[in-house]
Amino acid sequence: MKPKMIIKISVDIGMTLLLLLLMAYEMVGQALHEWLGVGMFVLFVLHHILNGRWSKSVLKGRYTAFRIWQTLLVCAVLLTMLGSMISGVILSRHAFSFLPARGGRSIARTLHMVCAYWGFVFLSLHIGLHWSMMVGMVKRLAGSPHGIRKWLPRIAAVMIAGYGVYAFWKRNIGSYMFLKIQFAFFDFGEPLMLFLLDYIAVMGLFICIGHYFSEALKKRKGKTA
Repeated sequence: MKPKMIIKISVDIGMTLLLLLLMAYEMVGQALHEWLGVGMFVLFVLHHILNGRWSKSVLKGRYTAFRIWQTLLVCAVLLTMLGSMISGVILSRHAFSFLPARGGRSIARTLHMVCAYWGFVFLSLHIGLHWSMMVGMVKRLAGSPHGIRKWLPRIAAVMIAGYGVYAFWKRNIGSYMFLKIQFAFFDFGEPLMLFLLDYIAVMGLFICIGHYFSEALKKRKGKTA
């Protein structure tokens, strides 16, 4: 595997881990949350630098249904990431405390919540968009599974996505996304790992949605051709 690809994978794994920890806001503490957010933004910028070839080709070539879906997701992720960072700087009490006093904290808090939860969904869908490539890399390294080994990952994916539907409802993620609830609730007596497992399941749900929707668009392109 080429060094650049190893760096790309490492950056993407780092972003995924940071995203999950960022959703645990109050459970990890405000100061750590802010620094994790800074780290997330740095990795996000690095991710785009490493994938600069794709950015340069945005205005070139023909747009298929899949490419439109891919571009819309990238734009959505970019907007929510910028919204999270800008509102995070305004709300900061640690990482950016050296900046002059800032107003608009109430609006920034609302923007931060909306961008955080929508960003979580958009990034999960974005991972799903590239899931086939990641599975292909694993197969090349470990060899193609046969028999029951071939079906075990699919069964696990269905189970994770199924629990993800329940965790999405349990954690009120939809209510946060649409501001039906304007303050996130955290049970401080709950182990952090249980919280993260629920969010991993929700992430798995949207990865599955993103993957199968993308595959459907690719097949549609093939039939049209």
